[in-house]
Amino acid sequence: MSTLSDLVLAQGRSTEADVEWLHLLVGDWQLLADLAFADMVLWVPTEGGSFVAVAHARPSSSATLFYRDFVGQEVRPEWRTQIEQAFSTTRIVDSAAPDWYEETPTRVRAVPVLRRLGASRPDVTDAPIAVITRHTNLSEARTPSRQELTFNQCSNDLFSMIAAGDFPDLGAPTGPRRGAPRASDGLLRLDVDGLVTFASPNGLSAFNRMGFAGELEGESLAEVTTGLLQGKLVIDESLPLVVTGRAPWRTDIEARGVTVSLRAIPLRDRGERVGAIVLCRDVTELRHQERELITKDATIREIHHRVKNNLQTVASLLRIQARRTRTDVAREALTQAMRRVASIAVVHDTLSEGLSQNVDFDTVFDRVLMLIAEVASSHNTTVRPTLTGSFGALPSEYATPLALALTELVTNAVEHGLDGRDGEVEIVAERDDEQLTVKVRDNGVGLPEGKVGSGLGTQIVRTLIQGELGGTIDWHTLVGSGTEVTIEIPFRWLTQA
Repeated sequence: MSTLSDLVLAQGRSTEADVEWLHLLVGDWQLLADLAFADMVLWVPTEGGSFVAVAHARPSSSATLFYRDFVGQEVRPEWRTQIEQAFSTTRIVDSAAPDWYEETPTRVRAVPVLRRLGASRPDVTDAPIAVITRHTNLSEARTPSRQELTFNQCSNDLFSMIAAGDFPDLGAPTGPRRGAPRASDGLLRLDVDGLVTFASPNGLSAFNRMGFAGELEGESLAEVTTGLLQGKLVIDESLPLVVTGRAPWRTDIEARGVTVSLRAIPLRDRGERVGAIVLCRDVTELRHQERELITKDATIREIHHRVKNNLQTVASLLRIQARRTRTDVAREALTQAMRRVASIAVVHDTLSEGLSQNVDFDTVFDRVLMLIAEVASSHNTTVRPTLTGSFGALPSEYATPLALALTELVTNAVEHGLDGRDGEVEIVAERDDEQLTVKVRDNGVGLPEGKVGSGLGTQIVRTLIQGELGGTIDWHTLVGSGTEVTIEIPFRWLTQA
């Protein structure tokens, strides 16, 4: 299924600004469908003079009419005239008689979508950029409740604002917070002075749980909220604008251990504010879970930090012990152990700096190469290590063995391949959809008679690459001089990267 942007731009009559506006509109798509108790379809014009559906929303407040999605389909002949009329006149057009869809009587309303040219500009596009059709099921017609009448009135107000370019509001903040209120969670209707003219049962219950004992209707929402927050030292500065319905923002209020999320939608008529819709939702459990996750993230980062510190302490102790050791063999063994511990510490240090359990392995490997410089200096040689390509992000459980394995390979290239002379070590990293391939090359003496070493370092590399990462490793001598080691790690082991 193509995205909204692809579907709109494919018709050839919409601009990038139009697409952005339609994205904002579709962001409130479900709210419109729930308030209207109807299916919603968004149509954009085509170069051929027709219309194509690019979005479809079904109401959660009533039964849907359309069990199959319209997205990507051309407009049906029975709706085309009404949509064309709304598009050409820039006016809302209602069907004159019931429209029948699969033997079900429906009422269709076509709403032109105009785009405001700027957040602080009053002018809109000369012509609609799309048309919304609202399809209401008449077969379930009955005497509507007061809540249904209010919801319908709210939807009609929003449709009028859409036709005038006043909705969606460009002044609304982006990046919706988790737990955004929906119409069914709780709805309050305010007049221009901020007095509550209607409160749904769920909306009233949310305020009752915070300690408000009376009826909301007829009360000033700002005064009610102020009473609930008495004694609070820290209050969101956007709260007064939300509870008076003056700004299209969202905020949380907390009282008596209950957290309620509020979202205000100012209602306008010909640009003048006439009231507001305030959606509210009890998000106490959601916010509690978020705080727990933040605490766990901080704990994990602290654990990585302490593990890094402990590993660095172990590496320092090994370094001190190596300096006091009199035999060359023991000193070399302790130095290699120190280097291996230090390479593992680098991974934990990187993990302690971010929230993700994935690491940028290019950053890790840059720090690993700094350890190799110590190896070269201890052998009185100059090594020019170069990295080509990119490792990308790797899960921590794979970054640690790979860092240790590459430390061993590059160290071997310096100690044995170059064998005390100046040279180059090149690391090439290639990553595609199937696997990660790493090659370590040096221009040293090459493998003796093509034989692979059998020392501890080689055993460690084999265990890490083949055992822990499920990959393959191959040593071979290059034509001329030098050694190349190729590591291949299947992509299936990196699905979390």
